[in-house]
Amino acid sequence: MKHIAILFLFLISFSSLYGQSRSTQIHENGLVVSAEVYASEVGKQILQQGGNAIDAAVAVQFALAVTLPRAGNIGGGGFMVLQLADGTSTTLDFREKAPSRASRNMYVRNGEFDPELSWEGILAVGVPGTVDGMVTALERYGRMPLELVIQPAIDLAKNGYYLSYVQARSLNSRFETFSKYEGSKKYFTKEDGVPFNEGDLFIQKDLAEVLEQVARYGRDGFYSGSVADAIVREMRKQGGLITHSDLRNYRSKWREPVKARFQDYELSIMPPPSSGSIAVAQIIEMMDDYALAELGHNSADYVHLMAESMRRAFADRSFYLGDPDYYDVPKQDLTDPKYNHARMIDFSMDTITHSSTLSHGEFSNNYESDETTHFSIVDKDGNAVAVTTTLNGSFGSKVAVDGAGFLLNNEMDDFSAQPGEPNAYGLIGGEANAIEPGKRMLSSMTPTIVTKDGKVRMILGAAGGPRIITSTLQSFLNLAVFGMNAQEAIAANRVHHQWLPDILFYENYGLSPDTIRLLKQKGHQLRTMSIARGHIIYVDQEGKKSSGVDPRGDGHAAGY
Repeated sequence: MKHIAILFLFLISFSSLYGQSRSTQIHENGLVVSAEVYASEVGKQILQQGGNAIDAAVAVQFALAVTLPRAGNIGGGGFMVLQLADGTSTTLDFREKAPSRASRNMYVRNGEFDPELSWEGILAVGVPGTVDGMVTALERYGRMPLELVIQPAIDLAKNGYYLSYVQARSLNSRFETFSKYEGSKKYFTKEDGVPFNEGDLFIQKDLAEVLEQVARYGRDGFYSGSVADAIVREMRKQGGLITHSDLRNYRSKWREPVKARFQDYELSIMPPPSSGSIAVAQIIEMMDDYALAELGHNSADYVHLMAESMRRAFADRSFYLGDPDYYDVPKQDLTDPKYNHARMIDFSMDTITHSSTLSHGEFSNNYESDETTHFSIVDKDGNAVAVTTTLNGSFGSKVAVDGAGFLLNNEMDDFSAQPGEPNAYGLIGGEANAIEPGKRMLSSMTPTIVTKDGKVRMILGAAGGPRIITSTLQSFLNLAVFGMNAQEAIAANRVHHQWLPDILFYENYGLSPDTIRLLKQKGHQLRTMSIARGHIIYVDQEGKKSSGVDPRGDGHAAGY
């Protein structure tokens, strides 16, 4: 029984695995959309074997830890949003934490902030949360035993999987960096510097042994015993901070979702320390007074309104948001319609509000990486799960645990490593997100489930640092306002504004020359960039599920 789920995958030809079109697929029963083909197929087969959406989510997460090493992980963390068929709506925070020996000024050297220390190497690593999160979710809401849902990942690690062109290229691109760290060089480069090629069979024996420990002992198979010993040994060897006590004491946390309403839809979004929930809720509230459909999709006025709303929400993000266990995040104030309407009182459809003149709002009473990954799952009974997980930068800290075969995150960069200084993605942080021992760092990850009349209609999320927030927002509006199907909604060109830098980003060829001219007349500075990668599921009134697989990446939909 344990090996049934993975047997089918090894019988598929290599070309067919990566040959799927990006057309919308309709499924009557369950559907999985993720960034990687093997992981999506694993999730589908768990559903076919009688597992629910939570069982499939755990299986997909562990599979991604094998087949998407740049982002899928057991050395990082993330967020899960669940909407169950019985009406239960909740979220699980398995975000990393600062080690107990972390300190506010740990990245200051000779009186100067050194951003490299929070980005690469052992000091960039937060206490991982993924394994605890998956075990916790499965124990509360799953149907299948852990050893069964993790077996496909074990088989993929032990027997290997075929590298895609993009995967081979990404491994090769980090050769010099991996070569600086003994474990990383061992696991993620070839001898004598020979490059990886598309179609290579990639085997990870040590990682398979770690996953077997988790299958046998649950969270204790990672946070204590030989795996924990290997993590702490790596810390001591390189001068890191994580201790056995940090690992033993880590616990993921159930939290109430942030609820936002737009027209007849209710959005359940991951709350802080995700900043996406508050930001999305604010932006749609700021835009709600305008006839969006009449403005026209990606017209100059529509983009301008959206950019100005984004600008204000990101200004608030920088000041008010952090770990709610350490800082009193004013969620009700920030999502109050009166507050958000007041934030737009100086908005003009004719001209921008310069970010240099715009700060956070006042109350009457008072780049995260491209290599994040998101997956969406719905089962035949209507249970839905949205998960966004990350190592932060591509391949995280670039440090692999020698003897264990997995990479460690560089999530400490998501703190305000030095309040007022931008992180690697240009985001400015304040005191609310300053480093403290045991604290979770702020995140842009925005897993979202949308219901209408109590039924799941959309499962949304994206990868791409702060662009996750604006990408998820636009995918939702594409479906809710402009009536696009799932594939059209995820493929449509996107824009992004994050307050600072004061630039309106858009995708290459994503706006017409006339629209660009009109936006410049309003005062926008424009620059092109790729804006996130998302994966969405849409459920129609009859319960039929359709997939939206982002053409910007290697994503794959698997349903039945």
